[in-house]
Amino acid sequence: MSETNNISDNKRIAKNTILLYFRMLFTMGVTLFTSRVVLNTLGVEGYGIYNVTGGIIAMFAFLNTAMSSATQRYITFLLGKGQIENLKIVFSTSLQIHAIISVLIIILGETVGLWFLMEKLVIPEYRMTAAMWVYQCSIFATVVSIMSVPYNAAIVAHEKMSAFAYISVLEVSMKLLIVYLLVVSPWDKLIVYSVLLLFIQILIRFIYAIYCRKHFEESTYHHVIDKPLLKDMSEFAGWSFFGNFAAVLYTQGQNMMLNIFFGPIVNAARGIAVQVEGAIQQFAGSFQMAINPQITKNYASGNLSLMHSLMFRAARFSFYLLFLIALPVILETNYILNLWLKTVPEHTAIFVQIMLCITLLNPLSSPCSIANQATGNVKVFQAIVGGFLILILPISYVALSLGAPAYSVFIVHFFMEGVAQLGRMIMLRKQINLPLISYLKNIYYPISRVVIFSLLFPLFIQRQFGEGFIRLFVVGITCIISVSSSIYAVGLSKNERALITGKVIAKLKKH
Repeated sequence: MSETNNISDNKRIAKNTILLYFRMLFTMGVTLFTSRVVLNTLGVEGYGIYNVTGGIIAMFAFLNTAMSSATQRYITFLLGKGQIENLKIVFSTSLQIHAIISVLIIILGETVGLWFLMEKLVIPEYRMTAAMWVYQCSIFATVVSIMSVPYNAAIVAHEKMSAFAYISVLEVSMKLLIVYLLVVSPWDKLIVYSVLLLFIQILIRFIYAIYCRKHFEESTYHHVIDKPLLKDMSEFAGWSFFGNFAAVLYTQGQNMMLNIFFGPIVNAARGIAVQVEGAIQQFAGSFQMAINPQITKNYASGNLSLMHSLMFRAARFSFYLLFLIALPVILETNYILNLWLKTVPEHTAIFVQIMLCITLLNPLSSPCSIANQATGNVKVFQAIVGGFLILILPISYVALSLGAPAYSVFIVHFFMEGVAQLGRMIMLRKQINLPLISYLKNIYYPISRVVIFSLLFPLFIQRQFGEGFIRLFVVGITCIISVSSSIYAVGLSKNERALITGKVIAKLKKH
């Protein structure tokens, strides 16, 4: 690949990252505000019921997540190869497969899922009608989301992140309107909330479809049945299915276990923790979404050295962005929750802290998963990684049965995620000619130094103040300074430091 193309790709990644960050900041701000209002309006019990009931369908949605990975990989790979005609066939085939998955979700939801809701979940009898409304809306919202996957995959593959940014602003603005309608509604607020969210999902799905049909020639459905492609994509998704099944099982399975052992109040605590985790995760997710298509395209074009470089950068920079925000939240969780929410469910603080530690592992695993998907050889990778992750649930069940506290399920998750990441790195050695020592040297060594040096000063400062707004402010500023300086001093390569220094000097000279 020429130097001109590299510069063009870097500019595109930078532009897309900036757009996604504007999207993320707006989304995060509104989400944190609406979470507080929704929690107070629905009540702790109602919020817990919403989370655990919707979680049943989320468990079945792993079928879609697996196919989503396949669709994203094939569309991006063919774009990297420049095979536009084949793209049309892939798009139409993926729509057919997603339609089949939608039917399966409805069947599973209205049989197994409905039985689990009625017979196993701990929900007060007087709230069963509302829970049923939530459940049925969740089924149809999931179907709408499934049929949107090929369109979203096309947008990401073409790296048109501006579409995500603008449409997300519209979606979040509508959710802000929902909160107002929820507060003034005279009807059952849990039912109203579920119905309105479903309406937004349907509307946004049509907007994405219209955008894709207007901008991408391959995104119009043609009734064509390509049996070899159908078989190939299904096999890819089949093994991705196992890995995604493990992920859904340990996340939603934990949610169900917490409900069975502790009731809906603990589900509310987990729901709040998930909101915080999701908001902070977006800081890394935006950068990763911008760089992931380039990882796949470079593999398709045979440029493995640049692919490795992108993987290293994606892992390190995503971690740094995430750590910059997560560290002050971890240190000041109790005060932030009390400042943000009027009512803080019990266990929420410890849930948030451990889940953020788990989230800090995600930027390290994501480039590995994207690289594996780019190769198309997902069988062994998904079987081994999924095998490790699926152990989270039985180990957590044993721990809770022996009387362990609710947060023990997240501790189990943290350690098993670390084991799974080791497995990912080992398997990539042969798939993309990436030695384990290179991964450790270019990612884990600089990251570990940043973490160690970043913690010292904020922990010292925290001990000098009592809990309150002043300590939150001082600790937050200290974390930003400490993490930023540590990243520059020990977290960047010499070339990266020289590049940043050069740009800063150039900016200063202009002024």
